[in-house]
Formats: sequence, C-alpha cells, structure tokens
Amino acid sequence: MKNFEDITVEEYTTPSPITVDELASITEVAEVMKKNGVRHIPVKSGDKAIGIISERDLKVFTNSEYAKKFTAKDLMTEEPFEVMFNTPLVDVAFKLSEKKIGSAVVTDESGDLMGIFTVTDALNALIEVLRGSVE
Repeated sequence: MKNFEDITVEEYTTPSPITVDELASITEVAEVMKKNGVRHIPVKSGDKAIGIISERDLKVFTNSEYAKKFTAKDLMTEEPFEVMFNTPLVDVAFKLSEKKIGSAVVTDESGDLMGIFTVTDALNALIEVLRGSVE
C-alpha cells in the first residue's frame, strides 16, 4: 500500500479540464459550466491559466442581458492557486483547506495547464486511502 505522503496531486487531477477563453462572455461561461456539470472553470490565455471562475462567482449575474456585457476576464479570480503536477497531494489539500478555496489549477514544468484539482478530488483520494485501495 502506498504511503499517503507519496501520492502526488497528478494522480487525482482531472486532466485537460473544460476551460474558457478570457474573452468569453459571462453568459457563455455559465452555459459551458452548466453543460459540463462543473463548478470551477479555468480561464485561459493561450496554454496558460490566467484565472478561475467558480459557480459562486456567477451568482452575481442573475440578469442575462447584463451578463453579456462582461467577459470571463472581468469576473475571474486572477492568479488562481496553482500547483505543479508532482506536488504532494497532502500539501495541496492542506492549502485548499487553509485558504478556503475549492480548486487548484495543475500545471507542468512550463506552466502550461494540465488539469484541475478540486476539493471533491481530495475527498475521493481520502476515501481511497481510508478504504485501503491506494496501491
């Protein structure tokens, strides 16, 4: 059985997550999130994640006409919590808890987006560890 401290965030990261371009309208962002059943979505410029939008962020836009006037870049949280793919899972889970945030963007050595790691992913890892199913 694998030691919990040896598990990296990459093992539980959702690879190549659904993303939106920084110029996407808030209406588009909401549609993409709803269609794909995600609560956090990275905002990209090229291959880099430059921000993140959560389901909670969208709640301020109840009027769809108003939402069409703004872009993902206007609403996103800039400089999202970012970790490298080989970071120990326990460190990432601790930081999510400490900062009271729901997700981290996972990058490779070049800083390119590899995936997203959420609190749900952390719970799934914990369940596997507790059940003894981590090899």
